[in-house]
Amino acid sequence: MSTSSILAIELAQHLAQQFAARADEADRLGKLPNEDVRALKDSDYLGLSVPQEYGGQGLSLKEGVAAHLELAQGSGSTAMVAGMQLHLFGHASETRPWPGPTFARLCQAAANGGLFNNVASEPLLGSPSRGGLPATTATPTPTGEGWMVNGHKTWTTGGKHLTHMLVTVRIEDDPALMLVRQDTPGVEWVETWSDSLSLRASDSHDVYFKEVVVPADHLVQRGMTPAQSAPNAWFPTVMSTVYLGTAIAARNTVIQYALERVPTALGKPIATLPKIQRQIGEIDLALQAAQALLFEVAGEWTGEAENRRRIYPRIVAVKHLITETANEVTDKALRIAGGLSLTKSLPLERYFRDVRAGLMQPPSGDTALEIIGQNAIEQRKR
Repeated sequence: MSTSSILAIELAQHLAQQFAARADEADRLGKLPNEDVRALKDSDYLGLSVPQEYGGQGLSLKEGVAAHLELAQGSGSTAMVAGMQLHLFGHASETRPWPGPTFARLCQAAANGGLFNNVASEPLLGSPSRGGLPATTATPTPTGEGWMVNGHKTWTTGGKHLTHMLVTVRIEDDPALMLVRQDTPGVEWVETWSDSLSLRASDSHDVYFKEVVVPADHLVQRGMTPAQSAPNAWFPTVMSTVYLGTAIAARNTVIQYALERVPTALGKPIATLPKIQRQIGEIDLALQAAQALLFEVAGEWTGEAENRRRIYPRIVAVKHLITETANEVTDKALRIAGGLSLTKSLPLERYFRDVRAGLMQPPSGDTALEIIGQNAIEQRKR
């Protein structure tokens, strides 16, 4: 393990302790804490996947998820916000889809504390991963000196805390990516996420662009590059790490509860009961298996074309296994703690809710299993 990787893990652990102290209240309010965002910006965390030549740490996929697994144990919501930036620049560093000066400018902004997200989802578009042109448009301004953006985006994680939004738009019949700064006139937010089932404090609200004028050089990309059509490991892996970290936090919480819970009829902690030990053993075994597969596969990923094609089905397997494991583990943690787990006395009900979001993120469900199955069939045929 490199020195930079060790330092990133230590930083993530330090931040996670801070985030954990605010997570319950943030979930109750349905708001991303300003203090969490400030801590991310003031640290080097937002530049972990930015290349070193632009001021970042240049971590590999395996090194990045190792750090993020620690961060997620503090707050799944805040880890989701930071994870969007981690995967965005990790994937872009591999594929370099943007012109060199643009890539350098965005990387430097991220390494200096800018908070980014790729703003793609729309009410009628469905998952952006399935293709399709967005309804959000960018048209030349009357003077021809810039672009005018109009549209509506959903599930924009980070909300008003974002400083830079990479907005997918349609220019005539071409997909495009436009940089929109948070402070640009015409950017309007509607808080739609605060009472959602999962990750309530991630500020994943709706944003409207109403005649938003941006400079001509904020057109980051028009059309798709060949590299962009290649599989992306960073998004599913980093997002999975958020749910795995949350499940590990549930494991730690329920073990501590079992050590401290002393029923008067028993006269000793319930952690001494074989039944409880077996249930915790089931949780721990499942988490060990998921974590082992995560690091094994992330360590195999290099981002090169042939490696990308060969390893991607295993990336899908990681995402699917972790999501299912996190849901099972948090459910079992509730059962161990009993009725108290249904209340706010323990964070177990928050962990249980938060990991449900992983079921909705691509590749999910039958699609994931089809990819895994097709790969297994092809391997056998070869």
